[in-house]
Amino acid sequence: VQLQASGGGLVQAGGSLRLSCAASGRTFTSYAMGWFRQAPGKEREFVAAISWGGGNTYYADSVKGRFTISRDNAKNTVYLQMNSLKPEDTAVYYCAADSKTIPRSYRNLEVWGQGTQVTVSS
Repeated sequence: VQLQASGGGLVQAGGSLRLSCAASGRTFTSYAMGWFRQAPGKEREFVAAISWGGGNTYYADSVKGRFTISRDNAKNTVYLQMNSLKPEDTAVYYCAADSKTIPRSYRNLEVWGQGTQVTVSS
C-alpha cells in the first residue's frame, strides 16, 4: 500500500482542519492506521490510531477530546478531524500503516505517507 496525506494548512488558534490519508491498493483493510506529527527540533510523536475495522481508536492525551480519527474502508481513506487547534499543534503530520500492530509508536511501522504541514497561529 502507498499513502498520500493531504489537508494541511494555516489556521488560527481555535480553528479546525481535516487531514486525509488516501491509500492505494486493494488491501487497505489489512492495515491499522495512525497519525503522527513532528515539530521542528522534536521527535516524531503519536497523535491517533485506528484499528483495522475502525472499531477501536486511540489518542495521545494532548489531543484527546479535540481530534477524531476515522476511516472509510470503501474509500481507502483515513481522516483526522482536528478541532480547537492550538499553536502547539503546529507540526508536519504523517499517516502510517501497519498490518501487524496498531500504530501507537513510530518505530518499525511498515508504511509511511509523506507529511502535510499544519500551522496554527496564535
